[in-house]
Amino acid sequence: MTRILLWYWGRRGGGAQFSLSLARALAAGGVTLSVSRQNTLIDAFRSLPVPRQEVVTFNGIAGFVAGFTRIPVLAASLRRFAVEHATPVVLSSMSHPWTPFVARGLARAGVSFVPVIHDAAPHPGDPAPLFGWRLARELSAARAAVVLSDVVADTIAARCPRLPLIRLPMGAHLPHGATTTIRRSDFLFFGRIRQYKGLDLLRDAWPTVLDAYPGATLRVVGHGNTDVCAPGLAALPGVSIEERWVPDAEMAEVVASAYTLVLPYREASQSGVLPLALASGVPVVATDVGGLAEQLRHGESGILAQPTPSGLAMAMLRTLDAAERARLSRGAQQAGARLTDWTVQADLLRAGVARLLRV
Repeated sequence: MTRILLWYWGRRGGGAQFSLSLARALAAGGVTLSVSRQNTLIDAFRSLPVPRQEVVTFNGIAGFVAGFTRIPVLAASLRRFAVEHATPVVLSSMSHPWTPFVARGLARAGVSFVPVIHDAAPHPGDPAPLFGWRLARELSAARAAVVLSDVVADTIAARCPRLPLIRLPMGAHLPHGATTTIRRSDFLFFGRIRQYKGLDLLRDAWPTVLDAYPGATLRVVGHGNTDVCAPGLAALPGVSIEERWVPDAEMAEVVASAYTLVLPYREASQSGVLPLALASGVPVVATDVGGLAEQLRHGESGILAQPTPSGLAMAMLRTLDAAERARLSRGAQQAGARLTDWTVQADLLRAGVARLLRV
């Protein structure tokens, strides 16, 4: 069975959860880890009975700049670690600012570099001056790449037609800790607050929802500025705003506290929050854009809506019907049960690596 070195030098958020879930699933068949000591989930990584390299990365911009002098040493140590533990494949579970400077050297050590490409283009409105340069360097160093949606796969295939791709489903990376059964809101928007996530569409849809259900409630939780993305949203009746970074251990509880998760995105590669909601038995209303349509079975575990205020409002109103909400919740639970089984991702990954790289 092919041994894989899972490389994650990030610190927190969805990337850390994704990496930990995949590491756990890969551990049974043999995996080694290279992780950041600043990782908020480092204790969970340490609990895995597998060889592990811990790397000191950085906190903040000053540490990022100062850390450039250490990149050659860190790159050499990663190569040595891979060779010492006979791992012919290094899987980068999520790109790090130093990844483009380290990845190219792996081939010189006879190690295949395989990145997980979460996004094939910068999200509209997000600052990404070096996105294209970083992606180009990583793809040029890669022997294969892992993608989590057909939308991303198509973009990468058009850009690098000869690069082998391994398609994995996006699983539910449930954090540790109990989830609540107390529902605090009818609708929840959860995640980074960014312009492409369509909070302005949600703002403009909300009055229609209130006209039909005056007591409806909407909770918005995430890191960012809602006044920039959706001016006036906070002033609407029934809306509560929590602009904060949500710790990993609290994520599942926040999602499970709603009757319905709403993703009013204008664009999406895929969503890590969507499978988390389904795993919690929470149906989803999502706009029919990008990879969201691949993740959500319309009419079974949620509703796909047109990315307009009226389309979003009509979908949200459907979930306020008690019978429809109960039916969709059952569908979400069934879909979520499949998404929490990360052995599927691990098996697909190993099979793809063995087939494409012959290692």
